[in-house]
Amino acid sequence: MRVLLQRVTKGSVAVNGSCVGAVETGFVALVGVTHSDNESIADKLATKTANLRVFADAAGKMNRSLLDVGGGALVVSQFTLYAEARKGRRPSYVHAAQPDLAEPLVRYYAECLARAGVKRVEQGLFGAMMQVEIHNDGPVTIMLDSDQL
Repeated sequence: MRVLLQRVTKGSVAVNGSCVGAVETGFVALVGVTHSDNESIADKLATKTANLRVFADAAGKMNRSLLDVGGGALVVSQFTLYAEARKGRRPSYVHAAQPDLAEPLVRYYAECLARAGVKRVEQGLFGAMMQVEIHNDGPVTIMLDSDQL
């Protein structure tokens, strides 16, 4: 499982021009799932997400977590995080999980964030063509990969 976290001042996702999820201060979490992923992996990545200290403290140092700042998380499925582009000009997505595995794990990751204490957890619409608006703060972008935990 891969989660690309973007620290944001605000983020939103729309489908057919209608907003389906939005957060203010917090993360937009783009989530990719591969074939071997499971709930245990999703839980570990959610715990890491909630506790990652990348928000500024009073001294301006990145020393506070999403939980510390009371921020929100906008979770958006992103199968292209498993794109394989080493050969040719068209990426392959053979390492991305099929929707029947990916959709419940993306949802479970979002549920784990809420259980960890993240006050506001919003989600995109799985499988839809989404327009994601990200106001990256910093910019701060962190890649979490379950292969590296």
